[in-house]
Amino acid sequence: MRDLSGKVAIVTGSSRGIGRAIAERLLDARCAVTVTSRHSSAVDEAAEELSSRGSADVLGVVCDVRDPEACAHMVGETVERFGRLDILVNNAGVGVFKPVGELSVEEWKLQIDTNLSGVFYCSRAAVPHLAASGDGWIINIGSLAGRNPVPGGALYNATKFGLLGMTEAMMLDLRYEGIRVSTIMPGSVNTYFGGRQPVGERDWRLEADDCALAVVQLLQYPRGAHVSRVEMRPAQPRKT
Repeated sequence: MRDLSGKVAIVTGSSRGIGRAIAERLLDARCAVTVTSRHSSAVDEAAEELSSRGSADVLGVVCDVRDPEACAHMVGETVERFGRLDILVNNAGVGVFKPVGELSVEEWKLQIDTNLSGVFYCSRAAVPHLAASGDGWIINIGSLAGRNPVPGGALYNATKFGLLGMTEAMMLDLRYEGIRVSTIMPGSVNTYFGGRQPVGERDWRLEADDCALAVVQLLQYPRGAHVSRVEMRPAQPRKT
C-alpha cells in the first residue's frame, strides 16, 4: 500500500457525514485536508474539531459548489496554503425525493446545480493543479441510485446516473494527464442525508466510515492500477 503522507486533498461537503469521515481518514493517513461547507459556522467547527485530532494540516473554506467562482476560490486557497493539490473528493450533494409531478423547478435546479454542476466546477478548477502533481486523483461520491431507479427518485436518479457518465468520461479525458478519476457508489448509509437522523450504533446500513475507507484504499493503489468504480452495499440489507 502506498504512503499518502504529504498529499494534499480537498473534500467538499465535509462538515459531517461521509465527507467528514473521509476528511478524518485522510488526516489519519497524514494528508493535508481542506474541508468545506456552504455555512461558515459548520466549516469553522469542523476545522477546529479536526485540528484537535493532532493535525495542523487542516484548512476550512466556505464553498457553495453551485458557484463556480467559489469553487475556484476554494482550490486557490488550498494551493496557496499547502503549495499543491493531489486529491479532489467531490462529495457535496443533496437529495429531494418526490414523485416527478410534485417536484418544483427550484428543487430541480438545487439538485442539478449541486450534484452535477458542482462536480464540474470543482473538477475544472482542480485539474491544472492535479496534473501538476503528476499523481492526481478525482474521486466522485455517487450512489447506487446511479444504476438503480427508485420511486420518488426521478431527479436524484437523474443526477447520479449523470454523475456516473461524467466520471467515466472524465477518466478517459484525464488519464494521460496523470489524473485518475473514480466513483464510489454506496447504497444506504447511516447519515443525515435526505433529512434522516443517523442512529448511534451500526444497524443494517453502511456507515460513513465504510465509504471513507474505500476512498483511502483507492488512493493507496499503485500508480499503474486504476479501480474506476466501487459499488458498496450493506452486507445484510433489511428484508422487505
